[in-house]
Order: sequence, then structure tokens, then C-alpha cells
Amino acid sequence: MATALQEFLITLKEKVNIIDVASGYFTLERRGTAYWACCPFHHEKTPSFAINELDQFYHCFGCGESGDVIKLVREMENVEFIDAVKILAERVGLQMPQTGFDNQKTVELKRKRDVLLKIMNDCAHFYLDNLNSGKADEHINYILKRNIPANIVRKFGLGASLNFNDLPKFLLSKGYSRQDIVDSGAVNEVDGRLTDAQGGRLIYPVINAMDEVVAFGGRVLKKTDFAKYKNTKETLIFNKSKSLYNINLLKKLRKTQTIKEVIMVEGYMDTISLYQAGFKNVVASMGTSLTQEQARLIKRYTDTVLISYDGDGAGQKANMRGLEILKGEGLNVKVVPLPDGLDPDDVIKQRGAAGYQKCLDNAMPLIDFKLSALERGFDLSKAEDRRKYLSEAIKIVRTADSATEQEDLLKTLRDKTGITYESLSRDLNALPKQAVAEPAAEVRRRDLSTADLKASRTVIAAYLFGARYAVGDIDGVPFCNEVHEIIAKYLKSKKLMEEKVQPSELFEFFEENTPEYEELCRILDYSDGNALAGEVAEKSFYDCITKLKISSIDKRINALKAKSGSQREVSEKIAVAAEISRLIKQKEKLKSGEK
Repeated sequence: MATALQEFLITLKEKVNIIDVASGYFTLERRGTAYWACCPFHHEKTPSFAINELDQFYHCFGCGESGDVIKLVREMENVEFIDAVKILAERVGLQMPQTGFDNQKTVELKRKRDVLLKIMNDCAHFYLDNLNSGKADEHINYILKRNIPANIVRKFGLGASLNFNDLPKFLLSKGYSRQDIVDSGAVNEVDGRLTDAQGGRLIYPVINAMDEVVAFGGRVLKKTDFAKYKNTKETLIFNKSKSLYNINLLKKLRKTQTIKEVIMVEGYMDTISLYQAGFKNVVASMGTSLTQEQARLIKRYTDTVLISYDGDGAGQKANMRGLEILKGEGLNVKVVPLPDGLDPDDVIKQRGAAGYQKCLDNAMPLIDFKLSALERGFDLSKAEDRRKYLSEAIKIVRTADSATEQEDLLKTLRDKTGITYESLSRDLNALPKQAVAEPAAEVRRRDLSTADLKASRTVIAAYLFGARYAVGDIDGVPFCNEVHEIIAKYLKSKKLMEEKVQPSELFEFFEENTPEYEELCRILDYSDGNALAGEVAEKSFYDCITKLKISSIDKRINALKAKSGSQREVSEKIAVAAEISRLIKQKEKLKSGEK
């Protein structure tokens, strides 16, 4: 008997089409009965990510990522299971049930998360009220000095902390526990005393893609020994390495237009200044080194990212590893050259939107930026520096994606240094062979499984995906894996109840990041229609069943032999020998193809 929760999830999945949901995140191309795209979970140039509309699940034939529509939303929105269900329920107008979604620990975690989000939301309103209270002269003067208009102040929810004491008192008066307000990150506790973690600062709320306030950035307004900017500490609801400032407004922008590129800046004011100037496709890394999670977050919105950090060169060079991470996730990375000493906000103020657009127009590919950054460390008018520069520059050229690009870059080096193209080319070819890691896009999961396990997968997949020849009794197949046996029971129950097999339901049977879940994903490698079609596939199916039966017999024979060796009674030994003889004959019949 299905529980209320199970019935709700069944209803939800019936009303939601995974194709409609997926097309909101990336471009799909229909080929045959499946929809294909470049995998959003690993870098690739040739699409290997397929969505099966009939059975409502996705599977990447490259990296093996698989799931149903709920998991897709979880991964793309970076949210928990319950939040993914909420998103889908709201999409189709379903009321969420009151029943619990998981065990007690998960329920408590959800309760805690909801409380922290409510605290942060109340903090944001508290800071906003402070800004409009008539007591925030310093904060208002700073906003006026930076020429931030009232509509932008409201758009980004800017606020004011007036002191270190009012916020804790306010939150306690709302009935929150001391532990919860400390755990939110909005309040610090030192020697039993609660203080506003952003005391006295101008407040920039950090809002996630779900429009939830998860953290705050604060700027000091006076000269102080403290850091100019300060972020909320990491909490249950805030992980800076997985967050981007202004991602909420970028998400809204995507609903109104196609986002060709995203501008990545470092700080809050750069973001606000560019947004105000009309560059709404902007996000900030909030001073953190770029991470894989942030790269994947950007990739949901575009394939091209323009890095627009401060124009001092040194700062940009220090973030080289982060730029490589972006490229490694399949993003087309370009670096925006800014005048030395200026940040994007300065450029907007001094040269206006048109001046900043010129900077964007001159954005250089990552490999060109590497060469430019390298050049800053050498005086090319000096022979020794020129040689050292070329030695390093050649290594960078080697990483180019194509021979054409290498040739173009070598010509640039020739023009800069006066060294002939032929000499540069010889030096490039003379470099020691480099062990180049296979691009993640093209890496296929190595399958070191036994022949029996592969045979078992072939058979269970044929039954699961309705191959025309998989018509025999599944009970007669001795599967060699527990996951396959569970799927076999599922198929049998569907047949008895005369219900349609839904492969997407299997994702609810196995916990993620377990060997069982990985085995399910291996089986889904067979979901490509061509894998189970044709005479060759049919012959393989019957051969695999025979192999499994023979292996099962071999196991029984070995077990009987072990049993025989431990028995003392002659009669028992004779009985075991007779059974072994019978099994050997049965095995020989299978080998000869007899029925």
C-alpha cells in the first residue's frame, strides 16, 4: 500500500514532464526517441547526455550521472530533495502534503534550515528598516557618494547595521533561540555576549537562486583595522564556494532573454555598478577563489564567462587556477582587460557604460591572457628576460586546443620577441612529451566488472527496457547481483498488477552515492535503444542467460564438493556425488544448446 508521500510523488511525476524542466536549463536536441545535450555535470564537446521522455529519466553515457526529474532539479538548483519537490509542485500547482519526507534526522535538518532562513530574512528586513529609520546617515552618505539610486538600493536589498547590539535583541524578541541565531551566522557569541556579526556596516544581502537570503556582506564606513568587506561565516544554508552574488537576478533575467555570456566580478559594488549601468548579466565571486561548484552554477545560464577583475594584473594572475577550473567545466573563458589600477566600478564612473563595453569587446581568450600575464614579469628588451619569457611562453602555447591556435600564438611571440617562427616552432616540438590528462568530457567510466556481472546487466536491462525478445519468465534467471534481483522483483510486481514499468521509479529504491546506485547507473547504459536492438543483441541476450545459468551451476557444484569433503557417512557422499553428476549433465546440455 503506497503511503501518502509516495502517492504524492507519483502524482507529481505524472504532471511534470522532464523534457519541459530540462529545456529550462540547457538546449536539447531530439534524436530518435531521446533528447540529447552536452552533459551539465562534466565537460564535453559531443553530447552524451540523454533524456528518455517515455520513461522520464536522464542518463549520461559518458560520466554515468543518472536520475529522475526530482534529482535533475536538485542538481541544477543546488537544493535538497524537499526543495526540489517544492519547486516542481509549484510548477504544476500541487499542494505539498503535510507528511514527513524522510527520517527524523532529515526532518530536524529541514526544520533547522527553515529556521535559519527565516532568521536571515528577518535580519534583511531589520537592516532595511534601519537604513530608512533616519538614523543611518553614514550609510546613506556612502550610498549617495557611490551614486547608487533608490531603485537599485531596493533591487539589491541594501541595509544598515547601526551598532553591535540591536540585532541580537531584535532576534531574541522574535522568539528565536540563542543557538539558532548564532548558527545563522548573523550573530556572533563571544564570552556569552551576543553581537551583530556585521556591526556598523553597510549590508549587502546574499540571495540564492531560490530567492532566499542566506548570508550578508558588510562594508565598513570608517577607517579601521578591520577588513573593508566581511562575509557571513559558512553555515548550514551558506557555503561561499557554492554561491555567487546576484545569481537570483541572473535567474530572473534568463526568464526574459537568452544569456549569451555572464560577466564575473569580484565584489558587491562592482556588481551593483555594472547592473545599474545596464550590464545585468553580472555575478560576483565575493572575493573567493573560483570553484568547480561556481563554474557549474554559471554553466546553467551560459557557456561563456567574461572575467572582469581589478585591472592591476597581479590580482588577475593570482586567480589563474580559478580560471582553469572554469575552463575545465567546459566554459569558454575570456578575460576582460581593464586599465591598470581600475576596477569595473571605476571604469563605469570614469568612462561610462560605453567605456566599459569597449573593455568587454576587447576580452581575450584565456590562453592569450596567460601569455599577457606572463609578459608582465619580464623586460623583453633584455636578452636574458626574453629567453626566460619564451621558455615559459612556449609551454603555454603547447596547451592550445588546436594546431591552428598554436600557429597563431607562435606568430604573436615572433612579433613580440623578434625570434623567427621556425625557431619557435622547433622549440615547441622539442618540448618533452607531456602526459596530458584525458579531457573529462571524453572520459568513459572504466568497467572492470566480471563477465558474469556484465551478462547479468545485459539480461536485466533487456527486461527493464522491454526488448522484444525478453519474454521468458524472469524468475528463471539466476541474477548474480542484489540490485538486479531487486529490479527483477519490481518487474514481476508490475507484471502481476498489470501496470506500466517506469524505470524512473528505480531511483527511489537505492540511496545515492552507494555501490547499489552506481550499479543502477551501469544498467542505464543499456537504455540507448541501439544497445538492445537487432539480431546480435538478441543472441547476446540468450548467451548471457546461458552463461548465468552455467555460472550458477558451477557455484552449486563447488559448494557440493566442499560439503562432500566434510562428510563422513558413505551414503551422504554418494548422494552428493549423484547431485554433482546431475548438475554436470545439466551444464553440458546448456553448453551444447539443448533445451
